[in-house]
Amino acid sequence: QVQLVESGGGLVQAGGSLRLSCVASGRTSSTYEVGWFRQAPGTERQFVGSIRWSGGTTRYSDSVKGQFRISRDNAKSTVFLQMNSLQPEDTAVYYCAAKFSPESSYVYWGQGTQVTVSS
Repeated sequence: QVQLVESGGGLVQAGGSLRLSCVASGRTSSTYEVGWFRQAPGTERQFVGSIRWSGGTTRYSDSVKGQFRISRDNAKSTVFLQMNSLQPEDTAVYYCAAKFSPESSYVYWGQGTQVTVSS
């Protein structure tokens, strides 16, 4: 099993930045990829981006490309989501999740952290 704990959310004004953290524990050596997702009220959960645990290859949804950046610190089993130029439409609960192979689904999820962007 892998346990994931997000932190770093909060209230920020439009144009500001936040950095979210996702600390992983447990079977992290078996982790293939960690992804970030977000869910705004009344909407479906949306993929934001991901990073491979080994090698660090990243991918992003078109909606955040160039605005968000994902990085990792393997020694601390932590994945970061740097969010810049935040806008009210970025308001959501942000989740990190882990998968163990390219073909698998994200099976382990954190509890989420709220990000609120005021105009």
